[in-house]
Amino acid sequence: MLKVKNVSFSLNGKKILQNIDFSLSAGDFLGIVGPNGAGKTTLLRLISGVIYPDEGKILIEGKDTRSFNYRRLALKVAMVPQNTFISFPFTVFDIVLMGRTPYLGRFERERKEDLEKVKEYMDLTGIWHLRNRKITEISGGELQRALIAQALAQDTPILLLDEPTSHLDINHELEIISIISRLNKEKDKAVVLVSHDLNLAARYCRRLILLKEGKIFSQGKVEEVLTARNIRSVYHLNALVKKHPVTGFIYTIPVSTQNGKRSEKRGRIHLIGGGGSASKIMKELIDRGYEVSIGVVNVFDADFETAQIFEVPCVVEAPFSPITHESYQKNMQLINTCQLVILCDVPFGSGNLLNLKAALWALRERGIRVVVHSETSIKKRDYTGGRAEKIFQDLIKEGALLAEKEEEVLSFVKDHFS
Repeated sequence: MLKVKNVSFSLNGKKILQNIDFSLSAGDFLGIVGPNGAGKTTLLRLISGVIYPDEGKILIEGKDTRSFNYRRLALKVAMVPQNTFISFPFTVFDIVLMGRTPYLGRFERERKEDLEKVKEYMDLTGIWHLRNRKITEISGGELQRALIAQALAQDTPILLLDEPTSHLDINHELEIISIISRLNKEKDKAVVLVSHDLNLAARYCRRLILLKEGKIFSQGKVEEVLTARNIRSVYHLNALVKKHPVTGFIYTIPVSTQNGKRSEKRGRIHLIGGGGSASKIMKELIDRGYEVSIGVVNVFDADFETAQIFEVPCVVEAPFSPITHESYQKNMQLINTCQLVILCDVPFGSGNLLNLKAALWALRERGIRVVVHSETSIKKRDYTGGRAEKIFQDLIKEGALLAEKEEEVLSFVKDHFS
């Protein structure tokens, strides 16, 4: 139905889009995502025929959009723009009715079929009660719904949406996108959605194109495009990417921006954690520019997932498995590269007691400063019959710094490297 073939576009000598290549079939729901300035809106304008590419071709049903006149193109493609300003006081009904213009001759009046289409889509978008209101008197969200109704009334096989829900509250946002999704499935409409909302795009789109600096950085299925690595590369943002346990949809949670590069000059710190006890401190240290490693943690542990997000060196053990001697040795090797060890507020059982022994080894055998974060008494965290408490007390006796709050831990870190 639609083919974008090696399209490039420049404006005032600046390349906006380069070598864009993809196709769209009937029933496809394609999302275009990317940061500001990536070229998302420009790409939609090229597809809609408002502007033409400098290089490459855009084909609709095998024909170059350059060969289409306005009316013929409007029968194939409808677009909801990101921002529209209407100064003339048309009624809301008249605005939606304009979507039927391509079906009418020059002096032809609207037919019964046109009026029925308008009412159908005004009802569908929840604005029929606004039909006699002036478009200049309604809210931004109501105007957005009117423009969506207009595009739907145009009844084209291809629908382009540029941030269609940007002015809508969360209820109307889900309602409108659900309507479009239903029409996509029931009427085989091909939909292209530009959105800054990665979670919205992941929920409704079946394919994604991720743009970076005017080029396609990644395209494919949602789970192939929305990865922590891709988000980090394109948005310069660390994010958690998960599959929702109830809906089954991919969702992202921003964790932190990448403010500058990690600096060796600030020092290397090894964390001994588990069960999520190191995640917050890990993020804080990385945000402040420290090199961080962690071990030993189990695969799928919360601290393991945080380490994956930040690409932190990590000694891992199989899920729900005790620390092996091999992992213990690897942990000590990582510790040996650091200038400071932080023992986090983690419970100890027989399975992770070697982590506590690694902290004592660092202090006693290697002379590496150890900071012990202990908001909860070691007695309440010791599930080894007292063995963990004994090692813990040895740590304190031999000079480990005790911190009850995370703020104290970070203060010790600052003092150590100042």
